[in-house]
Amino acid sequence: MHTDLPPRLAVFVDGMDRLLAQGAAEPRIVEEGGALLRALLAHDDWLPDAMAQPDPQFYRQYLLYLDPAARYSVASFVWGPGQRTPVHDHTVWGLVGILRGAEIAQAYRRGAGGAMVADGAPLRLEQGQMSAVSPALGDIHEVRNAYDDRVSVGVHVYGGDIGAIDRSVYAPDGAVKPFRSGYANR
Repeated sequence: MHTDLPPRLAVFVDGMDRLLAQGAAEPRIVEEGGALLRALLAHDDWLPDAMAQPDPQFYRQYLLYLDPAARYSVASFVWGPGQRTPVHDHTVWGLVGILRGAEIAQAYRRGAGGAMVADGAPLRLEQGQMSAVSPALGDIHEVRNAYDDRVSVGVHVYGGDIGAIDRSVYAPDGAVKPFRSGYANR
C-alpha cells in the first residue's frame, strides 16, 4: 500500500499496479482501470487543496502519482472558468475522469488538405464520469471547462509520464508543433 498517498488515491494506485503487473492490454486497462477511476471519482474528499488550485490564465496539470517505472501517471487537471487546451494529442492510452464540475472534449481528425476538422459531437463529462483516449481509440482533441463561472477538476491517468512525453499541438490548418506539458507542481 502506498502510505504516502491519500488513502483513496492509494487504493486506486494499488489497483492500477496490479492491473499493469498482469500485462493487461489496452482494452482491459480501459475497462478495469476505468472502473478503478470511477470508484476514485465517487468520493470528493481525498484530493489535497494544493492540487486543485486554478491559475487565472491557464489550466493546470498537477502530478499526483508517477509509477516508479513510468508505466503510468495520475494528474489532476484544474480548469479555471472558461479555460481550454489547444488541439493536442497524447500518444499513449489515457483515462479522463471528472472529480468536480464538468469538461467538454471535442475530437479532431485531419480533413481534406490536412486541416483539422471536428470529428463528431462534443463529449460532455460530468462529475463521476470518465472516457478514454489513445492512438487506437482517438487521440486528438481539445478540452475545455464546461463552465464560464466556476472551476472544474479532472483526474487523468496516462500510460506513461504525461508531463515528460513528447506530444503535439495542432493548428487549424493542420500544422504540428511539438510540446511537453510538464506539471504545475514540478
